[in-house]
Parts: sequence; structure tokens; C-alpha cells
Amino acid sequence: MAKYLIKACYSSDGLKGVLKEGGSNRVEAVREFVGSVGGSLESFHFAFGDTDAYLIVEVPDNATAAAVAATVSASGALKSYETVVLLTPAEMDEAGTKVVDYRPPGG
Repeated sequence: MAKYLIKACYSSDGLKGVLKEGGSNRVEAVREFVGSVGGSLESFHFAFGDTDAYLIVEVPDNATAAAVAATVSASGALKSYETVVLLTPAEMDEAGTKVVDYRPPGG
């Protein structure tokens, strides 16, 4: 399974909904939603600033992550949603062994 960091910023109506139903209830709703696609919610933290919530989820693959992003974004509850692919240290080690033929612009 692949792991992702999700950064979400609620729309005005979305934030009203969170305040009405409570943060704990929202976390449980997200846990159920992610579980329905064969994934799991590792962590969910509310924040203030440019991002309202940070989540770490594990889902089967990129296509599932894209389906989650599309479904949540289409709901109108968020004004922004960003998915960041997370790599394990072992995956980073493997990436370091790959030979990449790259020429920088102007190089």
C-alpha cells in the first residue's frame, strides 16, 4: 500500500459542518470513507493557518488516491486539497541507486 500526506483547507460551508458535527466525528467519517476504498487513516490533525487539516492515509495505489481526491474535491467541502506521496527510507535508498540520465536546462 502507498502512503500519502493530505493537506486540506475547508470551504466556509465545510468548516461550518466541522464545527457543527465536531472534529472527532469528522475524523471518524474520514476513517470510514478511507476504509471504504481499502485504505486506513493513520493520523488526522486539525491546524490553523493556510491548511485546516493534515492527514496521513494509506491506500492501495495512486488510482485510489486520485479517486479519493476527486470525490472529496467534488463535494465542495474544501477550497483546496493537496496529496503528497510519501516515501519510506527504504524507497529513498532505492531511488538513490537508480541511474538517471538528466541534462539541466542550458546544460
